[in-house]
Amino acid sequence: MIRRLLIANRGEIAVRIIRTCQRLGIEAVLGASEADLAGVPARLADRVVRLGPPPAAASYLNVDAVVAAARAVGADAVHPGYGFLSESARLAEACERAGIVFVGPTAEQLAVVGDKLAARRQAQDAGLPVVPGGETGKLAEARALAEQVGWPVLVKAAGGGGGRGMRLVTEPAALEAALERAAAEADAVFGDARLYLERYVTSGRHVEVQILADGADAVHLGDRDCSIQRRYQKLVEEAPAPGLDEELRSRMHQAAVAYARRLGYRGAGTVEFLVGPERGSFHFLEMNARIQVEHPVTEAITGVDLVAEQIAVAEGLPLRITQDAVALRGHAIECRINCEDWLQDFRPTPGTVTRIALPVGPGLRVDTHVQAGDEIPPYYDSLVAKLIASGGDRAEALARLRSALRRFTVEGVATTVPMQLALTQEPEFVAGGVDTTWFARFLQRRGATAAAVAGQ
Repeated sequence: MIRRLLIANRGEIAVRIIRTCQRLGIEAVLGASEADLAGVPARLADRVVRLGPPPAAASYLNVDAVVAAARAVGADAVHPGYGFLSESARLAEACERAGIVFVGPTAEQLAVVGDKLAARRQAQDAGLPVVPGGETGKLAEARALAEQVGWPVLVKAAGGGGGRGMRLVTEPAALEAALERAAAEADAVFGDARLYLERYVTSGRHVEVQILADGADAVHLGDRDCSIQRRYQKLVEEAPAPGLDEELRSRMHQAAVAYARRLGYRGAGTVEFLVGPERGSFHFLEMNARIQVEHPVTEAITGVDLVAEQIAVAEGLPLRITQDAVALRGHAIECRINCEDWLQDFRPTPGTVTRIALPVGPGLRVDTHVQAGDEIPPYYDSLVAKLIASGGDRAEALARLRSALRRFTVEGVATTVPMQLALTQEPEFVAGGVDTTWFARFLQRRGATAAAVAGQ
């Protein structure tokens, strides 16, 4: 049994994990940087231990500091949340050597899914369709591969994701510069300059399947649509994905479970797919071997506490949920509220929150780590809250979401609330099923009326 858990993360996900620990009777110890020692997560945790100075490289990304903190407080386990070290095979290995439970997959599994080429090969071996492409290095090799799969193409980093080391190339003349820039960024961010190239699907949807596995078996908890993105960063997520053909949905669910079983996967994870414009078409993209930012929409339609299930599997328990027992009810939509000025190219706006008023009501959930008087530091991701609205169907969830956005007040710093409200009123979004290129068109249309949008 895990009795004392070190949370090696910050922000709303730290609060989220603390809440589940409190419900389970587990002592929650927060590992925090100096910038976060007085924040809401620190005030909610049972104990706080310093990881290091504010820069993430010296604190939340410091494997030695995290393991030392866990040892210092006598923690049984470490939960990495998402981002930072959540998919670090090195942290998983260090925890194992120290006799500390890592709440997540094994180091070997993290190494496989963290290497996008290895993950792609595993998907092919499991019978999943993949986007045409492959590893590339030299310019001549890349040109030949691009001609083979067809233009446009995406150049992608093999050693990581999140849009880093990724370049869209629409013509042969731009390929050399794209390879150079992508390799340089990938080496700087991931310490791995390897690249691969895939055909770019121009009007696809980003749909992912939530899985839980215990190393011997796996189940899925439905799907989510994450197609509204800016620079490959998700802004809005909903479950289930609206308007999918049910036969296609079923095949994607089965593919995700097959992939998890192929890996002997342990813990919570998400298998991400690109749904093409052709009927019944989908391709494997990657697997995220951690809890996702958007996990609350799955919790809303299943009633499953995903963090609690992560902890149970980490304790060595077999899955407590069978596939037949998974019931998907209603619809849920999540908006990420970032501390950014969307009218100024989404410029981060760190500063002091002078006032915050959160909406309450049926079907509403707000995950946040911010209170009035809190300082938003410049060192980390700009996410300050997640607003989740659920209902008996998508129309009800959307109506609740729009009402909640109108009542969501943050003063002292600019946020993306006005943008989210404008987005949820667009006819194409209301209809459901927009693709990954839609948000760029939304921004272009809204450019002429930005001042009016800001006042909504």
